[in-house]
Amino acid sequence: MKTKAVRLYGKNDLRLEEFELPPIKEDEILAQIVSDSICMSSYKASIQGADHKRVPKDVDKNPVIIGHEFCGIIIEVGKKWQDKFKPGDKFAIQPAINDPTNPYAAPGYSFQYIGGSATHVIIPNIVMERGCLLNYNGDAFFYGSLAEPMSCIVGGFHANYHTTGGSYEHHMDIKEGGNMAILAGVGPMGLGAIDYAIHRERKPKLLVVTDIDQDRLNRASSIYSVEEAAKNGVKLIYVNTSNYENVPEYLLSLTDGKGYDDVFVYAPVKAVVEQGDKILGRDGCLNFFAGPTNPAFSAEFNFYNVHYNSTHIVGTSGGNTDDMIESLQLMEKGIINPTAMITHIGGLNSVIDTTLNLPKIPGGKKLIYTNIQMELTAIADFREKGKNDELFAKLADIVEKNNGLWSAEAEKYLLENAKPI
Repeated sequence: MKTKAVRLYGKNDLRLEEFELPPIKEDEILAQIVSDSICMSSYKASIQGADHKRVPKDVDKNPVIIGHEFCGIIIEVGKKWQDKFKPGDKFAIQPAINDPTNPYAAPGYSFQYIGGSATHVIIPNIVMERGCLLNYNGDAFFYGSLAEPMSCIVGGFHANYHTTGGSYEHHMDIKEGGNMAILAGVGPMGLGAIDYAIHRERKPKLLVVTDIDQDRLNRASSIYSVEEAAKNGVKLIYVNTSNYENVPEYLLSLTDGKGYDDVFVYAPVKAVVEQGDKILGRDGCLNFFAGPTNPAFSAEFNFYNVHYNSTHIVGTSGGNTDDMIESLQLMEKGIINPTAMITHIGGLNSVIDTTLNLPKIPGGKKLIYTNIQMELTAIADFREKGKNDELFAKLADIVEKNNGLWSAEAEKYLLENAKPI
């Protein structure tokens, strides 16, 4: 079978190509990709090429397919896996396969025949062996693409921990009924964290979300409202920290001076990290979630409080397979709806420019439908483009009745009416 895919050959060298996939082996699976969301990690791999830990050194001779946040349909199953998977099954993939022979190997970085930026792929045996091919039963494919970024958020919550005085036992996860802050928290991943915090079973009683961009704060509050949080037993407060001279003092006042049990930092900014440290309460846990591009990034941390108030810090850079399964199940049940992460839609032909320019493109997640042609377009621009294009006019109608968000209805219409690649 032929596939069309975006392949990485080296630094800043991405190519959209059509080529023949080999026949699958008895321990492999042939699949069609439907959706893939573009991650900053793909940008980093694309600009670093073979210098990236997950990219093979011979990528110039054996190019890899990029993209690791994908969802699709199984087409053909090799004999070894026919008792577990069947043609027609929807799937998502946990890219962190943790191959013991190559711990850095991951779909979307390391393999010639599997990656999200493709029409069709061959799923290798190692993915099934490591339990990383996951059944997906949701209505819309884009939720399957959001499962990987959501799993990173889920993993961050599970990685936090708290202690009991006089004991060395660590109690994992956020403090139930505690005070939580998500700093710089209305970007795409922050929105997912708000959704998870107010809808999961283990919740804080107070959730404070900060940013310095009022437009983004307004958008967040229109999607995850104070009223919606209250229905779920959470007091949600949005704060524009640019309005306060002494930010830690104000944030502490919202807790009556007790401080925060869990603080998540969603931007790699020194001042934000230090704000987080200053608002920790006793036994408070700071989770540095945002991955910096500068390997020398550092910030001050109060070690007096580490010693006397048991404050501590953790960092997470992804979720495990259980986190991804939890994300898929919560989306399938409609408990969480991280659609707000998505701000742009495009086709396979838009992947190269989008990936190489990702830091310069504002907004949240860029969602790609890999079997269509479509320039990357902000959802907010659908109505304007619809003046000259019926496809965008109809999509604008659909998203506007859904609070400006992408939806299963919008996906279905796009897949039925967009120009094939």
